[in-house]
Amino acid sequence: MTTPLSSVALVLVAAFIGSLGMAFLKGAAGRLKPNLKALLLNWRLAAGIFLFVLSSVFFVLGVRHGELTVLYPMVSLGYVWALLWARIFFNERMTRNKFAGLGMILAGIVILFVGGQ
Repeated sequence: MTTPLSSVALVLVAAFIGSLGMAFLKGAAGRLKPNLKALLLNWRLAAGIFLFVLSSVFFVLGVRHGELTVLYPMVSLGYVWALLWARIFFNERMTRNKFAGLGMILAGIVILFVGGQ
C-alpha cells in the first residue's frame, strides 16, 4: 500500500490546525477561573477545543487511504508549529536544544516518508 499525497496533505493540515489548538489552549490556561461561568465564556478555550476536533477530522480523512506508519509520525510536525506559535504568541525563547529537537523531528519524518515509498 502506498500513501497518496492527498493523505499526506490532509495529515499536514491536521498537524497545523492541531498546533493552533494547542496555542489557544495555552492562552486559555492563563485565564482560567474556578467558576463555571468564566470557564464557559473563555473563548480561547472554546477555540482550542474546536481546533483540536477539526484537526482530528482532517487526520481521520488523511489516514483513511494511507499508511498509518507513514502518516502518524507527520503529526509531530505540530510540535514544529507549536515552537513557532510559542515564540510569536508567548514570547518563549528559542534555544539550541529546541532547534536540535526540531531537526530530529524533521529528519525522522523524512526518513519515514522516504522509507514508506
